[in-house]
This record gives sequence, structure tokens and C-alpha cells, in this order.
Amino acid sequence: MIKAVKKGAKLIIADPRKVPLVKNSHLWLQQLPGTDVALINGIMHVIYKEGLMDKSFIAERTEDFEKIIPIIEKFTPEVVEKITHVPQDKIIEAARIYGGAKNAGVYYTMGITQHSHGTDNVFSLANLVLMTGNIGKPNAGLNPLRGQNNVQGSSDMACAPNVYPGYQKVDDEAVQKKFETAWGVPLSNKVGLNAVEMMYAAEAGKVKGMYIMGENPVMSDPDKEHTEKVLKDIDFLVVQDIFMTETGRLADVVLPATCFAEKEGTFTNTDRTVQRVRKALEPPGDAKDDMWIITELSKRLGYEMPNTTAETVFDEIGSLWVNMKGMNYRRLEKSGLQWPCPDENHPGTPYLFKDAFPRGKGRFTPVEFRPSEELPDDEYPLMLTTGRQLFHYHTGTMSRRVRALSTVSPKAYVEIHPLDAERLSISDGEMLKVSSRRGSIVLKAKVIKSPDVGVVFIPFHFKEAAANELTNPVYDPICKIPEFKVCAVKIEKL
Repeated sequence: MIKAVKKGAKLIIADPRKVPLVKNSHLWLQQLPGTDVALINGIMHVIYKEGLMDKSFIAERTEDFEKIIPIIEKFTPEVVEKITHVPQDKIIEAARIYGGAKNAGVYYTMGITQHSHGTDNVFSLANLVLMTGNIGKPNAGLNPLRGQNNVQGSSDMACAPNVYPGYQKVDDEAVQKKFETAWGVPLSNKVGLNAVEMMYAAEAGKVKGMYIMGENPVMSDPDKEHTEKVLKDIDFLVVQDIFMTETGRLADVVLPATCFAEKEGTFTNTDRTVQRVRKALEPPGDAKDDMWIITELSKRLGYEMPNTTAETVFDEIGSLWVNMKGMNYRRLEKSGLQWPCPDENHPGTPYLFKDAFPRGKGRFTPVEFRPSEELPDDEYPLMLTTGRQLFHYHTGTMSRRVRALSTVSPKAYVEIHPLDAERLSISDGEMLKVSSRRGSIVLKAKVIKSPDVGVVFIPFHFKEAAANELTNPVYDPICKIPEFKVCAVKIEKL
């Protein structure tokens, strides 16, 4: 993005915090956490009123545009400023920059999805993209930036409870039969539980055992105390990981696995580029390749998997999912390929939806603004939002073992605006107790103008002051992602 700006692109950032990239942007919209729908509706209001829509695209490639008009007409810049705290002139400027661009891309991260209305946020962005015709062409589209490496590949390979590899529905009879034939076993057509639902099912005694692979939910799930209790009480817990984690310490069995540099395979980037990964090192101690562990477990549970390699598994993927049918290790030897790639002569697909959408026409979705589930009040007067920082990765299992990174960023902190710090008589570096309705943590103050007045920020990498002790476990009703980005807290001096 910085390179694009240097070449003349204009960058708009909407973020409740002044993140480092703001210094490279043309416009920064500092909305209150949880007010994204109002902000996006406000931008669409200006685009609609000033005739910046792509009328031919709307007419030829979309449906139900008329259903969103009564909603966006209500979200005038004046109304949106009151909800979001973004000045009216900035809302108008953002709409004119985006609506007036020949090609404009939207890139969103977990600040959009980790809300009790995260699906509404994404629907709103989809409306904005459809309204301006910024999809189905180069340098445009609606682009989710994945939170961890190979999340796209994991999604492609069915790390979700409702699909087989290639997003093929488990409750589709034809799909079910296809995979039953390939794997030689009868398969269930019932949609399973997602990660959040599993925790509640375990608490209710409906799930007796869990096998957690490469994840640290004690640190990454909301309401840490609840997650710990569930995993302590469950009948049987297996954790497979490359290091001992907070979750691993609760396990009955820990299976030591290999890291990326110790195995063969592929990773898929967020733009659908499938890339080869090659083994560079032998794994230490008793660590075993993930596929070896799964194959051996399968044998002991009564299903004899063939002795396969990463390459033969990759070939099987292509035989069962047309979008990767044209890929093989030979073609990936020197560079990656983007799916869909349906045959060996296909060059890969740099962008999607050139001529049509999978459902035919793109559909507008009317989205009303609704507040986050837990907002500040007299008892908990500050709004907490959580996230990542540059120097550490996810729950810190890997990055906090790196001496150089931990030298730069050794301890947890809470960012607080100078005006809030002055009101509470807080000094920079002072130790504070931050509490929510679910728990409390102790960490140092970082007095900085990055968050807005009334908003505080805590990175979630630090186990000794885990931000998810505080976060609200309420989740989006459609995609079941928890509301990590908004909850009410209070701060006390120690």
C-alpha cells in the first residue's frame, strides 16, 4: 500500500486508532469502535446524492439496489458524525475520493469482522463495492486481509463445519456422495459446530473431548476465564502444537508437531495464490509432521489411511475441487498460481467475478446500524478495543520467544488518550488495573493520542495481562465471530 501511494494512489484509512500507516494516507477516518455500518452508509449516502454510482454496473450486474436507498438516505453526514465522531467534511471527502476513482479496492481486517454485527459490516462494504462497480476488474474488489498465514488455505481445505474442501456443502447430497466415493466411507450430512459453539457445547456436556491443533484458545478466545474452565472440565483434551501453550498446559495429551520449515506442502495467500513450501530442517526431538500424526491417529481409530505424501494429497485436492484441478507441484515449482485454475493450460485467475458472480447477479443487502452489545456506562466508563501490534504475532507463542522482538516490545500495555489520563491522574508508564464485567488485568499505561478520548486499546499477545480476560463473548449471529473489538471497562490506579 505504501508503494502504491508513492506511485500516486490515494489511501483512505478508517480505524479507531492512529495506526502507523496513517502517516502514509491521504485521509484518516477515526470512527468509534463498532460504528462501521453507520460510517459506510454515510459514505454511500454521499456517493448516491452526488451521482458517483456506476449506474450501468448496478443495472447489468446487480439486484435489489432500490432496497438500500431508504436506509442510506437516512445516514446524512450530519447524522453519521454524531454516531461515529468522524467529521462531516471527512465523510464527504472519503466518498468523493472512493466514488471518483477509476479503480478502488477495499481492504478490511478483523476490525470489521470481530463484532456482534460483523456480518453487517461486511454486507455494508459489499454494498459500497457493488454501488461503485469496483469488483470484477483489476486493482479493485472487496479484499479480506487474513489474520494469520495460510488462513486462506485452511478455509479452502474445509476448516469450517459446514463444508468439504473447496467450499462444497456437507448437506448437499451430490457433494456428500462424491466425497464418500473418494474416501470409501459413509459421511454425515449434518453441519457441525464452530469453535465458539464447541466451547458452549462442552460446557453443557454435549462435547466430551476436543482435539485442538495449532490454536491457543485460552489466549485467543473471549472471556479467558470461561474458556479455561471449559477446557479444565472437559473429559479429554488433545493439543497438537510446535510449542507448549497456555492451552497445551491443560491437555491430557500433547502431540509435538513440526513448524513450516520442517515439512512439505503448500500455503495459500489471501489473493488465492497457492505457493510451495519446502522442508529446510529436520524437526527437533519427538516432533512429527502434522500429516504423519493425523494418519497414525486415523489408523489407531480404525480408518487405514494410505501412506501418502504432501504431493499426493495435493493431487487429490485437484481431483475433488475443480478450482485447483489445473495445479500440480511441477507447475508450482518456480512460482505460485491463483485459483480458479481448472486445467493444466490455465494461467490462474488474478481477480474474481469478471463476467458474473457465482449466484448470477450481485445482491445489495439493506443494513441498519445497531450498536455494539456492551457500551460504556457509569460503572465501566471507557470503551476497550483489542488487536495486534507490529512486533508480536497472535498469542505470542512464537514471537515472544524471539529475544530481539521481546526487547523492543517486552510487556503488555494499555493505550489511553492524554485527556483521559489527565482526568484520571495517570502518568505514562504507571501500572494500572483494567477491569470489565468478566475479569481484570494489571498492565502499564501508555499515554498516547492513538486512540480517541474515551477509548482504550490493549494488544492481546501478552499472557501475563491477557486482553481476553476482559472481552465480551457475545458473537455475531450469522458467522459466530466474537465481539473482540468493543467492550466496556474501567481503569484504576494501583
